Amino acid sequence: MDISITGNDGKNKICIDNLIAARKSLKLSLEKSKILGLALDKAGPRLEEINQRLPSLEAAVRPIRADKDALAAVGGHINRAVGPAAAVLKVFDAVHGLEKSLLSDPRNDLPGYLSVLKRLEEALRFLGDNCGLAIQWLEDIVEYLEDNRIADGRYLSNLKTSLDGLRELQNDGERIHLDGGLLDAALDKLENEFRRLLTVHSVPLPMSSPSLGEQACIAPSPLPVTVIQKLQAILGRLIANNRLEKCITIYIEVRSSNVRASLKGLDLDYLEISVSEFNDVQSIEGYIAQWGKHLEFAVKHLFEAEFKLCNDVFERIGLDVWMGCFAKIAAQAGILAFLQFGKTITESKKEPLKLLKLLDIFASLNKLRLDFNRLFGGAACVEIQNLTRDLIKSVIDGAAEIFWEIFIQIELQRQIPPPKDGSIPKLVCFITEYCNKLLGDEYRPILTQVIVIHQSWKHKKFQEINLVNEVLKIIKAVDLNLETWVKAYGDGTLSCLFAMNSHWHLYKHLKGTKIGELMGDAWMKEHEQYKEYYAAIFLRESWGKLPGHLSREGLILFSGGRATARDLVKKRLKTFNEAFDDMYKKQSGWVISERDLREKTCQLIVQTILPVYRSYMQTYGPLVEQDASSSKYAKYTVQGLEQMLLSLFQPRRERYGSFKGRPTGSKFDNGVDLRRTASAVV
Repeated sequence: MDISITGNDGKNKICIDNLIAARKSLKLSLEKSKILGLALDKAGPRLEEINQRLPSLEAAVRPIRADKDALAAVGGHINRAVGPAAAVLKVFDAVHGLEKSLLSDPRNDLPGYLSVLKRLEEALRFLGDNCGLAIQWLEDIVEYLEDNRIADGRYLSNLKTSLDGLRELQNDGERIHLDGGLLDAALDKLENEFRRLLTVHSVPLPMSSPSLGEQACIAPSPLPVTVIQKLQAILGRLIANNRLEKCITIYIEVRSSNVRASLKGLDLDYLEISVSEFNDVQSIEGYIAQWGKHLEFAVKHLFEAEFKLCNDVFERIGLDVWMGCFAKIAAQAGILAFLQFGKTITESKKEPLKLLKLLDIFASLNKLRLDFNRLFGGAACVEIQNLTRDLIKSVIDGAAEIFWEIFIQIELQRQIPPPKDGSIPKLVCFITEYCNKLLGDEYRPILTQVIVIHQSWKHKKFQEINLVNEVLKIIKAVDLNLETWVKAYGDGTLSCLFAMNSHWHLYKHLKGTKIGELMGDAWMKEHEQYKEYYAAIFLRESWGKLPGHLSREGLILFSGGRATARDLVKKRLKTFNEAFDDMYKKQSGWVISERDLREKTCQLIVQTILPVYRSYMQTYGPLVEQDASSSKYAKYTVQGLEQMLLSLFQPRRERYGSFKGRPTGSKFDNGVDLRRTASAVV
C-alpha cells in the first residue's frame, strides 16, 4: 500500500468529522435560538405588566423613602381626621334609621312621631356642627401628605376632589343633603296633620232660628282641649323649623272658612247690595233690622269664639301673632261685609225714615262697642277699626243732618197748596208718628247721644231738653202749616172738612203720647174743640141745607086739589134730588182719613137727612109714585140713600194710603218735590 495515499485518506476523514461536528453545533445553536425567541416572546407581556405595576410599587415604597420624622407623624394626623369622620358617619347611619318612622302617618302616634322628629333634628344639628370639622381635618391630612410626598399624587388629587364636593354641599344647604329631604318630608306631614285636626274639629255652628232670637244656638268651645294641645305640640316643632307662617296660613284658611259656613245659614246675600239696587231705605228696612241681629250674633258668638281660640292655640308664641291671626280670620270671614253694608245705607238718598234706620245702625254698633274694642282693638285690626270709625261718623253725620233739616223742610211745605180732597197731608200723618218715635223710649236716648256727639265735634253742648224743644218746635211748625192751609181753600166747606180732619188727627195721635204730654192739656183740648167746631160748620153749611128742600109748607093747608099738591111735591123732590146729587158728586171725591171721624160724620149726615126724607116720602111719596115719570122724583129709596151717605169720604189707598205703608221718596202726593235742594229730607 502506498503510504501517501494512506496519509490523504486520514486527512479527509478528519475534515468530514469536523464538518459533521460543525453541522451539529449549528443545529444546536439554531434550536437554542429558537428556544430563546420563544422565551423572548413570552417575556414581553410580563415586562409590560411589570411596567404598569411599577407606579403603585413606587407609591408603596415611597414612605420608605420619605423623611423619617414625617413618616412617624403621619399616623397621628390620620387618627385625628378619621375620628370625627367616623362619628359623622355613625350619626348619618342613625338618621337613615329614623326614615321609616318619620314617613309614617303622625295621627297614629303623634307624641311618638314628634319624639322621633326631635331626634332627627338633634342628629342633623350634630351633623351640621361636625361635618365641617371632619372635612377640615381630612383636608389637613391631605395637605400634610401632599407636602411631605408621603402619598401618591393621583390618589391625593382624587381625595381632594371628593373633599371639595363635600365642602360645596355643606355650603349649599347642608341639611337637605345630609338627610336626603327626610326632615322636610316629616314637616310636611306635620303640616298636613295640623290641617286635618283643624278641619275635622271645625264644625259650622248650626242656626236653629232664622230670627236669631232666644232660640239661637250659642257657640260652645270651638275645639276640645286635647286637640288644642296637639296643635300646640305640632306648632312647637314647626316653629323650631321656621314653618310658623305656613301654620298661620293653614289656620286662617280653615277657621275663616268655618265661620263663613256658619254665617251662610243666615242668608247674608243682602250684605252685597249696592246703593243703586234699592230706591229708598224703606224698601230694605227688613234687611237693616236683620243686619243688627246678625252682626250681634256674629260678634258675640262666632268672632268671640275665634278670638278665644286664637289665644288658646298661639298664646305661647306671642300677642302679635295670635292677634294678627284673628284679624285676618275676621276680615276674611265677613266682618268687613257687615260694616260695608252699614256704609251703603249711609250713602243712600236722604229721607225722613232714613234717620230712624241710621239710629238703628248706631244703636247696634253702640251695643257692641265694648266687644268691638276688645276684639278688634289691636294694631292688627287697623282695617276693621278704620272702617268702623268711618261708618260711625257717617251714621252720626247723616242722622244729625236729617234731624236738623226737618224743621226747615216743614216750613218750606207751608208754601204748598193743601190736598185737593181735604185729606190729611202726608206731611202731617208722617210727622206726628215720626216725632212720637223720636221722643219715644226706643229712639230718644239714641238720638240724644248722636246729636250730643255730633255737636261735641263742633265744640258745642247739647242736652236732652234741647232735643225735646227741637221736636216740639217741629210739631208747632206743623200746627202753623195747618192753620195756613185751612185758609188756602177757596171752598169754605172743603176748608172746614180739612180743618176737622187735621185737628182730629193731631188730637187722636198725640193724646196719651210723650209729645201730647209736653204740648199740654190746653193745647190738646184746643184741637179737640176745633174739630167739633169745624165739624158743626161743615154739616150746617153743606148737608144741613138739604132737608130745607123737603118743606111741607103749603101742602097741609093747600086747597088747590090733589093735582096741584102733586106738582108741588114733584118740584120740591126735584130740587132736593138736584141738590143732593150736586152735593154727593162734589164730596164723593173728598176724604176723611180717620175711620172713627169718617163714620161719625157719615152718621151725622144720615141723621140730618134720612129722618126728614123718610117722613116726607111716607107722607107724599104716593102722590108721585102713581105718575108715569115717578122715577124722576122718587129717585132714591131710603135704604139706597143711606148706603150712599155711609160710603162717603172713603180713602183711596193708592193715593191716600198712610205715608208709612208705601215706598217713601222725597215727594208728597200734593205734588211737591222736596228735592229742590240737595238737603231735602221730607
